[in-house]
Amino acid sequence: MKVRVALSVNGESREALVPVHKTLLEVLREDLGLTGTKHGCELGECGTCTVLLDGEPVLSCLALPVETEGCRITTVEGMAEGGRLHPLQQAFAELGAAQCGYCTPGILLTATALLADRPSPTRQEVKDALAGNLCRCTGYTKILDAVELAALRMGRQEART
Repeated sequence: MKVRVALSVNGESREALVPVHKTLLEVLREDLGLTGTKHGCELGECGTCTVLLDGEPVLSCLALPVETEGCRITTVEGMAEGGRLHPLQQAFAELGAAQCGYCTPGILLTATALLADRPSPTRQEVKDALAGNLCRCTGYTKILDAVELAALRMGRQEART
């Protein structure tokens, strides 16, 4: 059986006709062409598929699209504004925080939620927030440094406005 879902993704209204068992991860990638969200474990253990649902990190491999109707979904494709990278994306690029890049979208979105809630987090708060996002390539140091750099820059930007 298929259902029509109306989703708000990255500020745009999108519709898809999907089987009821299809996950949000699958709909984003396969039906909406948003391949920035990655397949990982598909068990909710690695954080690779993280998206924001009304600003909160959600594992899209465990969410059904019908449950997300009426919510704002943000994927990594929705982070940049007006062709400018989000400060987190910029910091990750500058510091080499992404190696293979597979885990990066989930980490970026989790960090986005953290910085929205805690604009100046401690290193431990960054570690705690990212604890559900696994990276097989790094020792996490550059990732933590990049989140802290972005927080610093975002704080300065806020102070100027």
